[in-house]
Amino acid sequence: MTDVASDIGQRGVQALRCPVCSAALDIVEQGLRCAHAHRFDRARQGYVALLSGRGNRHRSDTATMVAARRRLLGAGLFDPMARALARRIPPEAAVIVDAGAGTGHYLAAALDAAPAAVGIGLDLSKYCARAVARAHPRAIAVVADLWEPVPVADAVADAVLSVFAPRNVPETARMLAPGGSWLLVTPNPGHLHRVRADLGMLEIGADKLERLHEELTAGGLHVRHTESVTAQAPLDAGLLADLAGMGPAGFHRTDDELRHAARVLTADRATIDVGIDVTVTVAAATPA
Repeated sequence: MTDVASDIGQRGVQALRCPVCSAALDIVEQGLRCAHAHRFDRARQGYVALLSGRGNRHRSDTATMVAARRRLLGAGLFDPMARALARRIPPEAAVIVDAGAGTGHYLAAALDAAPAAVGIGLDLSKYCARAVARAHPRAIAVVADLWEPVPVADAVADAVLSVFAPRNVPETARMLAPGGSWLLVTPNPGHLHRVRADLGMLEIGADKLERLHEELTAGGLHVRHTESVTAQAPLDAGLLADLAGMGPAGFHRTDDELRHAARVLTADRATIDVGIDVTVTVAAATPA
C-alpha cells in the first residue's frame, strides 16, 4: 500500500465505528477490528461489510440494477444534479459520507470538490459497494444498514449525501460535525412525470417536500437552502429500461417487460424532464 493510500485508509477508518459495540476500529491484516475483538474482513472487491449480524428485512440493489444505474449515469442524464451537489460541498471538507451511495457517482463528484476529503460510501448492497470501491481513489466502500445505528463516528462528517436514499434523521444528525451539511435529493412532482406510469415507477406524493421538512425539524435540523435542478435528455429504449430497472420497478417487473414498455415510449417520448430538489440542512447544535 502506498503512503497516500495508507493515509486515506487511516483517516477513513478513524471516522468509522464497530456496528456491534460502537467502539473505534483499527486496521488489521485483511480487514478491521475493534478493541472488543469484533472483526470485519475486507472483501477482495475492495469493500468492508460493517453489519451487526442481527439481519434485516430490506431489499438491496442487485447486480442487474447496479449495472443499469451505471449505464444511465454514464449517459450523463444526472450530471447537472451531481454538479449542483458538488457546488454545495465545502472545499475544506475532511470527511464526506454518502448514505445510500449506490454506484458512488455522486460521492466521486463531491470528493472532486474537496481535494483533501475522504469519502465513506454506505450502502446495503454488496454490488453497490463493489462499484463505490472503484468510484474514486479517496472513497471507502462500506456495506451498512442505514436503519441500524450507522457505523460512523459522532460529529465527523462535514457533509452527508442522501440521493434518493433512505433518511435516518437521528443518525445523520449524530454523524454531522458542527455546522456540517446534509445534502438531500428528493424528486419533485414533475420528476420523470412522462414515463413513470408506463415504466411501473413509483408515484411521488404532492406533499413529499412538506413532510420531509417536518421530519427534519423534528430531528433538530433546519433547512438552510433549497434549489431545484432540472435537466432534459433524449433516451433510447435501452436507457429508458435502465431508468426503471435501476429502481424499485426492477424488483417487480422483468427485464423483458421493462424493455417492451420502453420501446413503446421511445416512439414519442424519448425526452424526459428531471426535477430534483436539493435541500441543504445544518445541525442545529453540536451532537452530545
